[in-house]
Amino acid sequence: MPKLSDLKTLLAGAPRAKRAATRGDAKPASATTKRAVPIAKIAVADLDLAHAFADVAPLASGNRARHAKVPTSASPTKRLADEADALAASRRGLDALPGAWEVGQEIESEQTFRRAGLGADLVSKLRRGHWAVQAELDLHWHTTDQAHAALVLFLAEAISHGWRCVRVIHGKGLSSPNREPVLKGKVRRWLTHRNEVLAYCEAPRHSGGSGAVLVLLMAPSASSG
Repeated sequence: MPKLSDLKTLLAGAPRAKRAATRGDAKPASATTKRAVPIAKIAVADLDLAHAFADVAPLASGNRARHAKVPTSASPTKRLADEADALAASRRGLDALPGAWEVGQEIESEQTFRRAGLGADLVSKLRRGHWAVQAELDLHWHTTDQAHAALVLFLAEAISHGWRCVRVIHGKGLSSPNREPVLKGKVRRWLTHRNEVLAYCEAPRHSGGSGAVLVLLMAPSASSG
């Protein structure tokens, strides 16, 4: 790398060379060229950027605060919570009272019926699934007259087929005006007036709860006699 003193000498000699040329006593061009060329060559050949900038400190990358990135969860938390609530509600059922009841602990009238003279354990066995349900009648969206006619035909068909246990779904009245169960009481009273009906009980929650009844019918031999 050329010394600073060489550059100063070169710069200082340039005005003298110009004045000498004006007077006509300047040195031949070849002499000046011989001195300038080596300096130029030295300047280019000896330039070492790594050495020249060895003591230069790099600038800071910036003064921005760096915040830690919190990974986001891909799990649909809200949807899973809604599904858990729906599952819990389905297990509890839609009945107003959370507690289960057994026969003999009825919480409202017409939950059970047993024809006179039959054993006291008959309704308990019916509710606990002693007889398998062989058919069912769904009375949703029926008017009172339609529901009564459908129930009479259904019971006659059940007797003709020899079915002992059937389920009648009368609904909980959730879609009725004022959400009152219009058919619930009517269907249960109709059943008590049918000779082929030995007993009925409100269905367990997994079988319809307060919106259905399990009905025990006469055995084929008894009904035919």
